[in-house]
Amino acid sequence: MSTTQDTLPEPTTRQPLSRDRILQAALAFADEHGLAALSMRKVAATLNVEAMSLYNHIANKSDIIAGITDLVAGEITLPTPDFDWKGEMRARSQSAHKVLMKHPWAAQQFQAGHPPGPNMMTYLDATLGCLIAVGFSPRQADDARNTVDNHIYGYTLKRLNRPNRAREISRAAKKTLKDIPKDTYPHLYKRTSELAGTETPDVDDFDFGLNLILDGLEAISAR
Repeated sequence: MSTTQDTLPEPTTRQPLSRDRILQAALAFADEHGLAALSMRKVAATLNVEAMSLYNHIANKSDIIAGITDLVAGEITLPTPDFDWKGEMRARSQSAHKVLMKHPWAAQQFQAGHPPGPNMMTYLDATLGCLIAVGFSPRQADDARNTVDNHIYGYTLKRLNRPNRAREISRAAKKTLKDIPKDTYPHLYKRTSELAGTETPDVDDFDFGLNLILDGLEAISAR
């Protein structure tokens, strides 16, 4: 015969709160709802804890944002010193674009001037190391990195904020076309007219600009 003790459910063990657990919850929340909706209280609610308990591990909302930005940096493929430095930088840049599209809030935060966390410092150091290894000076390597990164962030933000479906592109172009004097701006008018009649979605041609930059850097390195 079973006893009452035999039928009692096993006690549940609550997962201890930690900085990493808080940041992972905040990252998921930001991806779904955006940074504007992020708060200590809402992150605490997703963890089923009181907001005050977060302050044992997190200073404030700014600390959370810096922390989750560093988590995103940790998802990007790192370049390695290699003879095919263009291939390494291309893979690194394509990975960064893909990761930032996955986390739509992050591109702006990569440019926001947060003190770099360990993942970001690893990302930056690996990039400089890849370029310095093939003969770029530290300053040239940093200028090259900045140029590539400006393309990554700018292009990603454009993709996130501009219409990319054929119908959306056509509608926006038709609206804009009304404000472009054809005789004054003939080339702009012609291109906008093409977009107004488009029947195909916008193609994510991230590599077009990236290849122009990498080819330019290759020319510099060959001097």
